[in-house]
Amino acid sequence: MKSEIPDEKVKPFRLVKYFTFTSLIVIFMGTLLLSFLNTHWARAMQIEKSEEYALVLIENLNHQVFLQFIIPVALKFGKIQLRNKEQFERMDMIVRSTLHSFKVEMVHIYDMNNIISYSFDTEMVGRRNLGGEGYRKAVAGKSNSVLAYPEENPGFLGKAAFYLGFPRKSKIVTYSPLRAEKPLSRISGPVLGVVEIVQDLSEDYNAIFRFQIRVILTCAAVMGLLFVILRLTVNKGERIIEKRNLERIRLKEQLSRAERLSALGEMVAGISHEIRNPLGIIRSSAELLKKKMQKFDPSNTIPDIIVEEASRLNNIITDFLNFAKPRNPNPLPCRIEEILEKSIAFLSSQLKKHSCVIEKNFGNTATEMMADSAMIYQAFLNILLNAAQAMPGGGIIRIETLSDAKSVTVVFKDEGAGIPDEVMGKIWDPFFTTKETGTGLGLGIVKNIIESHGGKIRIENRKEKGAAVFVELPAGDRGISA
Repeated sequence: MKSEIPDEKVKPFRLVKYFTFTSLIVIFMGTLLLSFLNTHWARAMQIEKSEEYALVLIENLNHQVFLQFIIPVALKFGKIQLRNKEQFERMDMIVRSTLHSFKVEMVHIYDMNNIISYSFDTEMVGRRNLGGEGYRKAVAGKSNSVLAYPEENPGFLGKAAFYLGFPRKSKIVTYSPLRAEKPLSRISGPVLGVVEIVQDLSEDYNAIFRFQIRVILTCAAVMGLLFVILRLTVNKGERIIEKRNLERIRLKEQLSRAERLSALGEMVAGISHEIRNPLGIIRSSAELLKKKMQKFDPSNTIPDIIVEEASRLNNIITDFLNFAKPRNPNPLPCRIEEILEKSIAFLSSQLKKHSCVIEKNFGNTATEMMADSAMIYQAFLNILLNAAQAMPGGGIIRIETLSDAKSVTVVFKDEGAGIPDEVMGKIWDPFFTTKETGTGLGLGIVKNIIESHGGKIRIENRKEKGAAVFVELPAGDRGISA
């Protein structure tokens, strides 16, 4: 019962715990997904801004090239030939001065035959058919941009790594038509060629990547902190639930035990009353018979046996009544050491018979308390008798007293064989005993007496050998039920 009931009660809380942990994981995964989406949107915006930036540069470059190069060179030389060193240098000066201080890595200018007529890299001049689809769209009058990846990250793997958020080299290539301009008009003329501008976006994307990493790390730290807080809360909740379940189980056991003892008490009280009256008659008759037989047969011991056994049976009935219907204590000022000394003195002959020696450690000051000294005396007698009976070959019984402002504790230690584990859970059950004689009510009576004073009693096996009985009583008059 002790293992099933707590598990049954904890199950709903475990469902809440698992649901909470699952929700935490889902929130974390959702945060990561949102982080990747935000990064993707930031990159898309960066590409759009970079493309707009490139188109503005190309428009300005187109204007400067047409006004400062095409018209003057056509008037001076009659035709444009960039193979001419003077024309190339003039073009190079115009392009570089126009794009100076702007983030442009490379510029190519194609003619209408897809031949590079001008480039920042002079080795590229004269190369054919390198424009690709972007060039063909620009010739058709449509500006366009494409993302390019360096040779160290080629193909799908390089692009996949880029889109997954890893810092990679990346560039944007923008193609736009190079047009003739009509003077005093916003209408552009025919396409004369294509301008290709290459921008390196690696620095911007690395900044976005670093921001993404910071977001992920921050989310991980926050989720980790929430997990720790949740874990501590769950552990505390489990401990509270387990504690409450154990308390409920103990209360249920105490209630069940009280109900059994109540029924048992009523039965024992009735039987004891019916037995005690005829038993008294038997004892008095045996004593009378003994007096008369002394005149005729003094050696006859049968009346003595009847009196002795009737007395023993009367003691057993008294134990039954004390256990089934314990009397309420009458608390008066007393000293625990005096009660112990009285108990030891009363049992001195029996202790000597069992070869038991008492060792006392009562401290320096006497411990005063409110208690029914007669009932506490009876409890200590039973405890000392059990300790002596646990050492058939004799030994030392140590008695210690400890006290503070709230309680008084008396510890009884013997050097016997201790209590087997399979018996430990039954020692408080009525009528349970490991001895050949006895009713099995001694410890039950002791427990009733201690608890009626608002105290506690427990028995533990010692590490060395033997058992130890701990009796804790409240100091003053607290806990006593009058």
